[in-house]
Amino acid sequence: MGNWVVNYWFSVLFLATWLGLNVFLFVHAFLSYEKADKYFYTREILGLALAWARASARCLNFNSMLILLPVCRNLLSFLRGTCSFCRHALRKQLDHNLAFHKLVAYMICLHTAIHIIAHLFNFEHYSRSRWATDGSLASILSTLSQQERDEDSWINPSQSPNMTVEYVTFTSIAGVTGVIITIALVLIMTSAMEFIRRSYFEVFWYTHHIFIIYFIGLGIHGIGGIVRGQTEESLNESHPHRCAEFLEQWDDHDSHCKHPRFEGLPAESWKWILAPGILYIFERILRFYRSKQKVVITKVVMHPSKVLELQMSKHGFIMEVGQYIFVNCPSISYLEWHPFTLTSAPEEDFFSIHIRAVGDWTENLIRAFEQQHSPIPRIEVDGPFGTVSEDVFQYEVAVLVGAGIGVTPFASILKSIWYKFRHADHNLKTQTIYFFWICRETGAFAWFSDLLASLEHEMEELGKVDFLNYRLFLTGWDTNIAGHAALNFDKATDILTGLKQKTSFGRPMWDNEFSTIANAHPKSVVGVFLCGPQTLAKSLSKRCHQYSSLDPRKVQFYFNKEDF
Repeated sequence: MGNWVVNYWFSVLFLATWLGLNVFLFVHAFLSYEKADKYFYTREILGLALAWARASARCLNFNSMLILLPVCRNLLSFLRGTCSFCRHALRKQLDHNLAFHKLVAYMICLHTAIHIIAHLFNFEHYSRSRWATDGSLASILSTLSQQERDEDSWINPSQSPNMTVEYVTFTSIAGVTGVIITIALVLIMTSAMEFIRRSYFEVFWYTHHIFIIYFIGLGIHGIGGIVRGQTEESLNESHPHRCAEFLEQWDDHDSHCKHPRFEGLPAESWKWILAPGILYIFERILRFYRSKQKVVITKVVMHPSKVLELQMSKHGFIMEVGQYIFVNCPSISYLEWHPFTLTSAPEEDFFSIHIRAVGDWTENLIRAFEQQHSPIPRIEVDGPFGTVSEDVFQYEVAVLVGAGIGVTPFASILKSIWYKFRHADHNLKTQTIYFFWICRETGAFAWFSDLLASLEHEMEELGKVDFLNYRLFLTGWDTNIAGHAALNFDKATDILTGLKQKTSFGRPMWDNEFSTIANAHPKSVVGVFLCGPQTLAKSLSKRCHQYSSLDPRKVQFYFNKEDF
């Protein structure tokens, strides 16, 4: 069976397990509150809404327990790099951490909506029962607190017919924290939308940290015990199946049925989120300690198309190809940390990143480094963290696809290959690399043209011209550029890049490219790596499945996407 098939079914199994646990927890909690004798009297007032509210709360707690784990980046890097069981299909699941984080967030929103709607019905039922004068069991239960004047006697939080749903909501711990949690969740989810995250990253960054308020509110949400059930002692002396029919005798001293006693449900949410909360706090402490280590900026280079290259050094910094770091510039913002892929190779005595101006923070950072008469801004670095591109040298054939600044992880890979050839590294498993770089403007090619030129020269000297096959595609061009390139097509080097490989105009014809690679390597495992937009990811993933052979002994394409 092909690698991609194994990986696909492993992903399906993982998601099915997660969904199965959600269904199990929901059904189990639903039946418990719908059938248990402890909540017999509670159901008389609330009906099915009780079970819906509690079942959704159980799933809400479960997913809140999971939501932080996919963003514990040190934990994921540890599992990726050191755990012996994190190999192949299991290890590949770590690459989908952010996708799983989003799925869990959607599940939290779903169960939050169910929980809120169910409790709106509950509050309405509480209010109606308190107003009722028909002598029904629900109406009598709602007046127990006035009759008994006992802390354990009441079951209806609406203590007076004049209490509105709004009053109960904003005067109870459960109500107030519920409103706060809901507002926090709405802000977190709306600010995480793709458009806001890409166009207004600062809004996303600050708003997303409201999750702290969400977890605090969730932890104390159930302390008020607004939903109550019959105590065990009361069940033993006045079981509802025996005494509910004789409610008029509850006041008789000679009756075997006494007034039922109730207790609030114990808070459960904190038990679910305590362990992942501690793990996440430890993660943040580690990242804070590491970020405070001194970073020395050794070189600053301004590239075309508003791209800043920073070369830095830091004590104890050890990296692998394709990894990324988080960068903070205190002079711009004390709290904002932005991820950038490392463009240096592990063999170099420095580490570097390329920063393109795409928002306020990056523009301010580039502007700060452009000011020649001002001191160089201080930079803090957290990382490095592992990504899917670390696995590139595990494949016999690698296909690297970068869109614009998405070329950065592959710059690290190509540099490392250059060093491996220079030092005659015989452990290199990779036999062939296909590199596709898609840019909108010609100036972008200057970012790494020197690197590609060096690789061209190195491969020629070593007689390995076929090792690196690279194609450059220009998508933003006009007739003047195309005409100029056509007139100079016979020259030894490309007029746009100065490289021997000619620049292509337009986008790659992926069917042709994959067909050519499949025919050239009929028995190889091909790793396809992308750092680019989601639309391109869907297209490449589809081709990987389409051109992978059903016979595991023949060509297999294995799709990998950078996501951080």
